[in-house]
Amino acid sequence: MRLTKIYTKIGDKGTTMLADGTMVPKHSLRIETYGTIDELNSYLGWLRDVLRDTEPGKFASLVSRLTLIQNEMHDLGGELATPTDRLRPERQNLVSAASVGRLESEIDSYNESLPALSNFVLPGGHQANSAAHICRTVCRRAERLIVRLGSVEALREEPRIYVNRLSDWLFVVSRHISMTLGVPEVLWNQGGKSRPHDQSSVP
Repeated sequence: MRLTKIYTKIGDKGTTMLADGTMVPKHSLRIETYGTIDELNSYLGWLRDVLRDTEPGKFASLVSRLTLIQNEMHDLGGELATPTDRLRPERQNLVSAASVGRLESEIDSYNESLPALSNFVLPGGHQANSAAHICRTVCRRAERLIVRLGSVEALREEPRIYVNRLSDWLFVVSRHISMTLGVPEVLWNQGGKSRPHDQSSVP
């Protein structure tokens, strides 16, 4: 596919076109939903770049996994931009149960080496950790919008499950990043004073 025309002027009056050609207002729930997936994809790209710049080579595997997820995000955005009855699985990539299973396997793998938590953790300690948490919170917002859209329009269940699992993946990855960098986690303190969680004893 070659994109030669960047501006089309189609949206100048506040409407835009879904993938099947249907014109809808730009404030419609479906537009808000896949627009948030696009936003999440942008933050995932930022997280990937932060990791690449932080420790060249140390996060090579995680960077590769993020690249795959970004491609799946693009596929998911395309699906959400298409009314479900117009989806063409034979012509477009759709997130699947296999994608969810891969995320679950990676969550379990990362989590095995992490210390157990006895309290909530706060975003922070390192910019890479904070970036992962920003991705996580945008992912949660995308999930809420998918659930909301699914309450008024027919959707496959895989997008909702995939995004739900991705938010868990990002939480575990945020902790993995801190451990890999040797940065103490910031624990929530109900009294208002945060305290670091020393991971130095973790093998």
